[in-house]
Order: sequence, then C-alpha cells, then structure tokens
Amino acid sequence: MSLNINMEFNEKENIWIVEPEGELDIYTSPEFNEKLVSALNNKKTDIVIDGSKLDYLDSTGLGALISIFKLLKEDGNKVYIKNVKPNIKKLFYITELDKVFIIEE
Repeated sequence: MSLNINMEFNEKENIWIVEPEGELDIYTSPEFNEKLVSALNNKKTDIVIDGSKLDYLDSTGLGALISIFKLLKEDGNKVYIKNVKPNIKKLFYITELDKVFIIEE
C-alpha cells in the first residue's frame, strides 16, 4: 500500500521518465494520477513508465494509466511502458490494454 513516484524530464529526448516503486492500487493511484497530470500540464510530451520497481497493479492503477493515456492522446503523445514484471504484463494482455499502451521489453 505504498508507492514512491520518481519522475524526471529528459530534455535531450523531450520525454517524461516515470518510475513507480511499490504498489499502484486503490490507495495510491489518486496520488499517482495527480502527480502525473500536474507534470503533464506543464509539459505534454510522450511518457515512459518504467515498471521495473512496480510490484503490484490493480484495476484502479490501470484506470489511472488510462486517464493519463487519454490526456496525452489529445495532443498525439504516447505512453510507453517498459520493464514490467510478468504478473503485471499479463494484466495488460488480459484486458487488451496492450493494444492501447506501447509495451516494450
């Protein structure tokens, strides 16, 4: 039930790098969503979510990712998701969200 959100803007590549660490669930997804929306309102660009330290993702976490996707889609930007653990990657395939997000190995 805890989540650390490390975010930085890569000026060279003009992209947000987000590294959630812990659990993205019903308790932590509002903070996650708020932090990303705030950052994206300052600079709307593509975003990379590095899931290497993400241990758990539930439906509300997926909902937060979808709202970020919708916000970026308005301007033609994309959400890339990489380094997710097999149990989390499976959620994207089961829900067919692998067709919405760009999932990189």
